[in-house]
Amino acid sequence: MPKTVFASAFFAVLGLGLVWRLVVADGGMNSTHKLQGQVADARAELEVLRVRNAALDAEVQDLNSGKAAIESRARITLGMIKPEETFYLVVE
Repeated sequence: MPKTVFASAFFAVLGLGLVWRLVVADGGMNSTHKLQGQVADARAELEVLRVRNAALDAEVQDLNSGKAAIESRARITLGMIKPEETFYLVVE
């Protein structure tokens, strides 16, 4: 009888140790959930950066393709006008 009590206590402690290892310890379920959250955040950031890179690539291709894009960019960014144009500033 004492051997079965000792064996039962041993396996109970062993089971509790394994459950603790599975749930709480490093590499357990808590760590796994944290890592899955970090992976999801990184994937979302990666998608934002992919969209941004695609837009920048399209802009570079547009600027390399012709003068119209360069002219438009100069007008918007630098406020440039052609010599024969008249500049009007509308103040609200």
